[in-house]
Amino acid sequence: MSAEITLFVNPTAGSGRAAHAAQPAASALREAGFSVRTVVGGDAPDALARLRTAVREGTGAVIAVGGDGMVSLALQALAGTLVPLGVVAVGTGNDFARAMGLPVREPARAGRLAAEALKEGRVREIDLGRVGEDGAGDGAADGAGGTWYGTVLCSGFDSRVNDRGNRMRLPVGRFKYDLAMALELAAFRPFPYRITLDGGPVLETEATLVAVGNGSSYGGGMRICADAVPDDGLFDVTVVGDCSRTTLLKVFPRVYRGTHLDHPKVTVHRAAKVTLEAAGITAYADGEPLGPLPVSARCVPGALRLLA
Repeated sequence: MSAEITLFVNPTAGSGRAAHAAQPAASALREAGFSVRTVVGGDAPDALARLRTAVREGTGAVIAVGGDGMVSLALQALAGTLVPLGVVAVGTGNDFARAMGLPVREPARAGRLAAEALKEGRVREIDLGRVGEDGAGDGAADGAGGTWYGTVLCSGFDSRVNDRGNRMRLPVGRFKYDLAMALELAAFRPFPYRITLDGGPVLETEATLVAVGNGSSYGGGMRICADAVPDDGLFDVTVVGDCSRTTLLKVFPRVYRGTHLDHPKVTVHRAAKVTLEAAGITAYADGEPLGPLPVSARCVPGALRLLA
């Protein structure tokens, strides 16, 4: 393994927290005997291109410093490679770190954990979701078609909440999504879905939302797929059926505890491949827009090596 480690930094994440968090992470790595270089892009495509270059040229690991958006970019470069990922989670949602049991908004501790994992060779192989073109390995890491995700693909009411929440600057954290949810309720309606699981018969249903989880949460701790396990080779597919605004208002707050799963309007399926079809819905994965449905996602076992 190369002794040079790449810090992948979003200086604007968490209202500037990432720029400060990079310093204790770098210090922990240097104290453990590693050399450190920093990759910062002018924008997301530039940052990803620079990271792919660093991976091609050889790096012992990539430490993503920022929020879920930065982790999502890192996945596009690292999935299917042998280069491990560490996370210093200092963004707004930090759902990837939560799902993987990593420190949240504790940059010094996260940096030490990554350094110790590197020294000890402590790597966890986890699954990733892949949307679009099939395939993994070197081609995927070099930017061939398709998008990787680590936590949740959402569609329906939640993706509209996500869309609105991502446009809002205030408030921060989970409260942003609470407010976005309240605003979206004004135009709420269920959507007619066609859902295909592992190539089986098409399930036609009216649904408020469908979430395809490799990890458990999105939106800063909403545990929409509360029982999802990121290394079992399967997605948890949470379907919230046709329900009224009143029912939705009662059920949605329970998402933070994961207790919504026992509601009669909620069904959970488990599958390795999922296709969602519905008109007028944009899908999001790891908080990033994928585009309008239909989309197909498959769970790729062991696609990422995680420092944990």
